[in-house]
Amino acid sequence: MTDAPDSLIPYDEIVQEALRAVVGRVLGQVEAGGGVLPGNHHFYITFKTGAPAVSIPVRLKERFPDEMTIVLQNKFWDLKVTDSGFSVGLSFNQVPTTLVVPFSAITAFVDPAVDFGLQFQAAHDLDDDIPDNAENDSPETPAAVADDGSNVVTIDFGRKK
Repeated sequence: MTDAPDSLIPYDEIVQEALRAVVGRVLGQVEAGGGVLPGNHHFYITFKTGAPAVSIPVRLKERFPDEMTIVLQNKFWDLKVTDSGFSVGLSFNQVPTTLVVPFSAITAFVDPAVDFGLQFQAAHDLDDDIPDNAENDSPETPAAVADDGSNVVTIDFGRKK
């Protein structure tokens, strides 16, 4: 079997950037709606804590040195969305905290209310897995990304091993 020729066009990067723009657009709509999620929508967002421009408190960075998952559902505030990322207020062990997350640090976005999910390769580290647990205060446990692939988009351009 012959390997596909190397592309001089970075298709994987272009697609990843376009799909991250979906996350930005969704979060932007929530921000424009006064920070209120419509209906039963809620989001699990997984991101690389050590990625460039991520800003989280030291206590969270020590607890989650690689990746963490946050839940945007009932208890979040001050959602601000820019072209490059978002910031949001969340409570961790009853301590109010502001997180700043660039879209390039996101590795997964899931809205279990409608069985929708996106998985990304981290811009700075392409080989890490997505954790199973969300770590901010939430009455629910995180939903797993659907194994049957329904409404879940995973991009893998056959990286050479």
